[in-house]
Amino acid sequence: MPRGAALLADPLLNKGTAFTERERDALGLRGLLPPRVFTLGEQLQRSLAAVRRKSDNLEKYIYLANLQNRNEVLFYRLVVDHVEEMVPLIYTPTVGQACLEYGAIYRRSRGLFITLRERGRIAEILREWPHEGVRLIVVTDGERILGLGDLGALGMGIPIGKLALYTACSGVHPYYTLPITLDVGTDSKPLLDGEFYIGIKQRRARGAAYDEFIEEFVDAVGTVFPQALLQWEDFGNTNAFRLLQKYRTRLPSFNDDIQGTAAVALAGLMAALPLLGGPLAQQRILFLGAGEAGTGIADLFVAALRSEGMSEADARARCWFFDSKGLVVQSRLGELAEHKLPYAHAHAFIPTLAEAVEVIKPTALIGVSGMPQTFTQEIVSAMARLNRRPAIFALSNPTSKAECTAEQAYTWSEGRAVFASGSPFAPVEFGGQRFLPGQGNNIYIFPGVGMGALTCGAREVSDAMFLAAARTLAGLASGDDLAVGRVYPSLTRIREVSLAIATAVAEEAYASGLATVPRPADLKADIRSRMFEPVYRDYV
Repeated sequence: MPRGAALLADPLLNKGTAFTERERDALGLRGLLPPRVFTLGEQLQRSLAAVRRKSDNLEKYIYLANLQNRNEVLFYRLVVDHVEEMVPLIYTPTVGQACLEYGAIYRRSRGLFITLRERGRIAEILREWPHEGVRLIVVTDGERILGLGDLGALGMGIPIGKLALYTACSGVHPYYTLPITLDVGTDSKPLLDGEFYIGIKQRRARGAAYDEFIEEFVDAVGTVFPQALLQWEDFGNTNAFRLLQKYRTRLPSFNDDIQGTAAVALAGLMAALPLLGGPLAQQRILFLGAGEAGTGIADLFVAALRSEGMSEADARARCWFFDSKGLVVQSRLGELAEHKLPYAHAHAFIPTLAEAVEVIKPTALIGVSGMPQTFTQEIVSAMARLNRRPAIFALSNPTSKAECTAEQAYTWSEGRAVFASGSPFAPVEFGGQRFLPGQGNNIYIFPGVGMGALTCGAREVSDAMFLAAARTLAGLASGDDLAVGRVYPSLTRIREVSLAIATAVAEEAYASGLATVPRPADLKADIRSRMFEPVYRDYV
C-alpha cells in the first residue's frame, strides 16, 4: 500500500478529499489534502457540476480524462450514475474529435505505445506495465479510426475509451485492463508533416515487416499475459479480417468492428421484426459499405438464418452490397476484395444506390460506409414507398459521418422508418409523435461478450457467442421501447444488458466446450459478483 503523495498519484487507490481523518493520519496524507472530508456522493455532485459548466464537448472529454487519471472510482461512479450523459463524452461521438486532437490534449500516459522501433523487445515492453495479470487488452494500429481514417498514434483514444466502457458497462475491473497502440507509422501526410505529431514519422509498414511485428506482439501477449483476452480495434480492412482469422484460435480474441457491429445490428433487426413484419428469413438487406462492419453483419445474419434451417446460399442471397464503385456483383469478381466475394451475386451491375434500392427492394438499408448524407431524401422515400415500415440503420461513426440524421429518416419516411444510428441523436417530434432514436452502438455488445468470455476462461471467442449476444440483446428491447421507435433498450439499463449478455456468452462457451473454468451453480450470480462497483473501500 503506497503512502502520502504516492498514494494520491495512484488513480486506482486515490480517494482525494474522501480520505477519512483516520486514513489521513495512518497513510501520511495529513497536510497533503484540504482539511474538509467529502463523501463520494458529494464528490460526484461536484464533478458532475464541473462537467456541465463546460460548454465544449472536447473540454468535457479532457476533464473526464483527467478525472480518470487521478481517481478511477469517482470517474466510474460518475459514468455509471449518468451513463446517457457521459458515454457520448468519453466515447462516440466526442472521442472522434479527441483522437483528431490527441497530440494537443495529451496530458498523462495511459496504456502502452509499442512502435516498430521496439521490434525484438515487445515482451520486455509489456512487462513494464505496472499491473500484473492483465486480463483484457484493446489494441489498435490506428489505421481506420471510426470513420476518420488513418490517425496513426492519435488513435490511442479508442482503446482507452473502449476499456472505460468495459468497466462502466460490464464491470471489468480497471486494474486488469490495458490499452495498446501499435505504432507502425501512418500514411496521413498532414500527420507526417505536422510539427507536433506524437507518433513515429514514417509511412505505414506493410507486408512482411508488418506481419512479423504483429506476430511478435501476439506471441508476447501470450507469454506475458497468458490469461488475457485481446480485442482488435480499428484496423484497416486489408488487415482486420486476416488478423482475426489468423489469431482468433491462437489466443482468445475478437474484432469488435467486425463481430461486435454485426451482433448489435442483427439484434436491432431481430428486435424490430414486430414493426417490420415477417420473420428474419423474409428480410432483405442492402448494405452501403462493404468493409469490416458490413460483411461482419451479413455473416452473422447468414449464421442466424442457417440456425433456423435456411441453406447458406439462400441466406447469402438475402444480403446485397453497394460499395464505392456500385453494386457488388459477379461481373466485378476480378476487382473485389476476398471478404466481398461471397456476396457477389449473379445480377446486372447497378451504378447508383437509388437505383439499387428500386431494383433490390430491400426491407432494411444499413449504412456502414463512413460517407455522410448518402441516404438522401430520394432513397429514404423510396424505402418508405416499398415497405410499410422500412428499417433505416445509419451506423457510421461519429455523428458527422452518419448516412442520414434521425430527423431526416423520420421526416422523409413520413414517420414510418425504424431508425437506428451508431452515434446518439436527440429525440424527434414528427406527426404528433415523439421518437427516441435507437443507438445501434457496439457498447451494447462488446462489454458483455468480453466479461462473459473472461469469467468462464473461454479459449476462443466464437461466432456462436456473438449470435447468442445478439439474440439476448434483441430480447431486451421492450414493447415500450418499440412504441417510441427504439429497437434497443435504454442505455440506462446497460449494466443489466451486459450482465445478461455475459451470461449468455458464458453459457454458449460451456455448451460448446470452450470454457476452461468449472461452471458455477448459478452462472449469472457468479458473474454479477465479479462486476466492479465504483465505491470507496476503507484502508484503515
